Amino acid sequence: MLDIEGQELSAEDRRLLQHPAVGGVILFSRNFCDAAQLRSLVAEIHSLRHPRLLVGVDHEGGRVQRFRHDFTQLPPVRHLGEIHDRNPSLARELARETGWLMAAELRALDVDLSFAPVLDLDRGVSQVIGDRAFHRDPDVVASLAHSYMHGMRDAGMAATGKHFPGHGGVAADSHTDMPVDGRELADLLLEDLVPFERMARYGMAAVMPAHVIYPGVDEAPAGFSARWLREILRGRLGFQGVIFSDDLNMAAADAGGDYAQRARSAIAAGCDMVLICNNRPAAIEVVQALSGMDDPASASRRARMHGKGHYGPDELRAQDRWQSAVRRVAAYGRGDSLELEI
Repeated sequence: MLDIEGQELSAEDRRLLQHPAVGGVILFSRNFCDAAQLRSLVAEIHSLRHPRLLVGVDHEGGRVQRFRHDFTQLPPVRHLGEIHDRNPSLARELARETGWLMAAELRALDVDLSFAPVLDLDRGVSQVIGDRAFHRDPDVVASLAHSYMHGMRDAGMAATGKHFPGHGGVAADSHTDMPVDGRELADLLLEDLVPFERMARYGMAAVMPAHVIYPGVDEAPAGFSARWLREILRGRLGFQGVIFSDDLNMAAADAGGDYAQRARSAIAAGCDMVLICNNRPAAIEVVQALSGMDDPASASRRARMHGKGHYGPDELRAQDRWQSAVRRVAAYGRGDSLELEI
């Protein structure tokens, strides 16, 4: 899965996206002007191949929401955790509505998936996670993420939990540094892995591992580690869905070698699809390195990530559910407890 530079496809984009080793496109804010432009861009991407390419985006809300104009501004999910401390049933209800609203607005423009929800624990250590996490308590994170996933599913979008096995225990940002978490597997199983284990049991469709090293488990970062992905995630936790690598262009991915080595190592460790963003020469190198590589079981898993059904933007906005969800999400984002009847 790779990125494109602008708000429409270039001739080079079209050629590269037709290469059989490419399976999807991840969009960024620079690719977005308004809803009409985005719908046209996604339609062109989908028209290039059959089966069509996946189109994904990071659209969690709060600090990480790539599209803003023509979309509801989603609060950080930490607000849902704070509501859970006072009223757990209301928090679960709002999590489901938020997951539905996020996914429904993207599906209205035929975007297949958002890389959400975040399953990391907010330990007060990681600034890159922070309010992107629902809560500090793994049971609360699992409960709210489960509701959020159901909302996404209602809108025709599969959920992707990140960042396995948990990015919340390290201060370093894997975009710029190599984070190292010195805890042993037994400690991680008691807390950080709980949301991933529960969500695997609930049928979560995809996982994205962290570019974090846990030397008590393996010397390789989780996204390049067969022990983490094959033995623990698939074997011990029973996860059967898609494993997306995190971006191979991040600084922490340097541990995997050059770009071709990173891609091959991630696939060998158990990833079904690797992401390479914001570096076109590296993307070409990765595509060439993966040429001819495929696994029917992996392809079958990836096929389940395509979006299912959707309303057009006007039909969506005419729905009572959309209007209610927008009102309620705005209310809890403002901290308006009276409107939410907490």
